[in-house]
Amino acid sequence: MNLKPVRRVVTGHDAEQRSIISSDGAPTVIPFKAIPGTVFYELWNTNEMPVRIDNAPDPTHRQLQLQPTRHGSIIRIVDIPPDSVQNAVPAEEIAAGFAAMGASHAVEGQHNAKHKVMHRTQSMDYGIVLAGEIWLLVDEGEVRLGPGDIVIQRGTNHAWSNRTEEMARIAFILLDGKFDESL
Repeated sequence: MNLKPVRRVVTGHDAEQRSIISSDGAPTVIPFKAIPGTVFYELWNTNEMPVRIDNAPDPTHRQLQLQPTRHGSIIRIVDIPPDSVQNAVPAEEIAAGFAAMGASHAVEGQHNAKHKVMHRTQSMDYGIVLAGEIWLLVDEGEVRLGPGDIVIQRGTNHAWSNRTEEMARIAFILLDGKFDESL
């Protein structure tokens, strides 16, 4: 399956405060080097709430971060390769890839996990499957997802298992979160 190129359109304001198209084209593209074929398309991010509405420069020109900053958000698209690719990568390289995103904590204690890429973030994530087939794995269950299916991922330990030989693509909206003391 050939995935369509990702296009991002950003609006803004001109000097007379009229709305304009600020940019139209490819977003910031960051390959996740730990797992060949995994690509992050960074569409936008914010670092405060409420969000400042201005004509600031593109905030995606920064090092890849797994989760949003405090009071922040991220919208991204992720291409996920088949498990046959993911499973060929040593666990140490996957851990190093998470560490490079400032998220080594997300994979700590995952030595006996159901999947090599099990991780947990302190964020509320909305995932929308755009293409392909993907399995959401959690500690005590799993579910098959296809195009149009939506996941509300509430800070749980999870992984994305692509059991086909085609790429899968998911759009994610990540919001900064805070674990309840009971979790």
